[in-house]
Amino acid sequence: MDIFDKFSSNPGPLGKYSEMAHGYFTFPKLEGEIGNKMKFRGKDMLVWSLNNYLGLANHAEVRKTDAEAARQWGLSTPMGARMMSGNSDNHERLEKELSDFVKKEDTILLNYGYQGMVSAIDNLVGRNDVIVYDSESHACIIDGMRMHIGKRFVFQHNDIEKLKISLERATKIVKETKGGILVITEGVFGMAGDQGKLQEIVDLKKQYNFRLFVDDAHGIGTMGNTGAGTGEEQGVQEGIDVYFGTFAKAFASVGGFISARKDVINYFRYNMRSQIYAKAMPMPLVLGNLKRLQLLRDEPHHKANLWKIVHALQSGLKEKNFFLGKTNSPVTPVIFKGGSVFEAINMVIDLRENYGIFCSIVIYPVVPKDIIMLRVIPTAVHTLEDVNYTIKTFTMMQENLKSGKYAKDKAVFAV
Repeated sequence: MDIFDKFSSNPGPLGKYSEMAHGYFTFPKLEGEIGNKMKFRGKDMLVWSLNNYLGLANHAEVRKTDAEAARQWGLSTPMGARMMSGNSDNHERLEKELSDFVKKEDTILLNYGYQGMVSAIDNLVGRNDVIVYDSESHACIIDGMRMHIGKRFVFQHNDIEKLKISLERATKIVKETKGGILVITEGVFGMAGDQGKLQEIVDLKKQYNFRLFVDDAHGIGTMGNTGAGTGEEQGVQEGIDVYFGTFAKAFASVGGFISARKDVINYFRYNMRSQIYAKAMPMPLVLGNLKRLQLLRDEPHHKANLWKIVHALQSGLKEKNFFLGKTNSPVTPVIFKGGSVFEAINMVIDLRENYGIFCSIVIYPVVPKDIIMLRVIPTAVHTLEDVNYTIKTFTMMQENLKSGKYAKDKAVFAV
């Protein structure tokens, strides 16, 4: 058999829809300046699908810093991996400022959050250690655990009693193996928008011996009094042993970071393969991320604007009897009762072509079979007019869904 044969006969669970979906439902092209209004296929769209939480993507100072840094340094500097020839004062300055911001001893930069998470888990645990993780953990966490040759236990999402059961099992194992326990969860779960129960998990340290690793990709910049994340929001930042943040969301940039105790971060520096064997973060990104961090600290009105929009959107939708799950973050899942793939397809087409709204849609198997979820991401650059128009549109769509307008076995709207 030719190893390539399988690609045409079995393109994968998503790939099998590529001929129908590509360019519209998958790999769509949003064009123009990043903001609340962009273009899709030449049409103006109100966009609710970008994790540009604080609206920094087109902040004047950010754009100026990015442009000047690119002009001065280009994308090649520094040349090489940081351990060999790619370190700089600016890289170390960004790490120091991030450490101060999230109140940890030290920080390591990551070229990409996804690969950094995979590599970090690989570094933190060995064959004698046990991982205990939330069932709704992000794909980067799942992929990191696939590299772990020891035991791992999953607990039902945010279920502390199930976590206790897993910790009991893990404790028995590490008594025999002389290993340790790593609990992994998220600060804000990016699909449903609910916060991880960090306070309750940290409290369990009084009863069990484990270290806590928190992926706070959606929490950094959006949660907590200063924007330092979900640990700050819940008053347990000190109880988080390994803190992961990304630049790809609230910072509107590229890359990520991990903050922890000095000896842990130093171990990462000398052992994390995804960073040792990769070129250093380009200088324009380092300087751009420094500017974004400064704005996050010095201009709290961006986060205040974000939450003004979040509260208006979520309260308005609830007043119209929409179910938003258990979200207590900016992530806003809007739940519709529906079943078929074509109901979802027709909803999206109607939403984009006739109402000019672009947001992500989620169907089975990510959500139950009788559910269609629109995942809405508010940002600081959205307006109350955007909110009111969207609530009005969703209300009309709800009526269309109930009347059976979308329940066809083919797309009924023109694309």
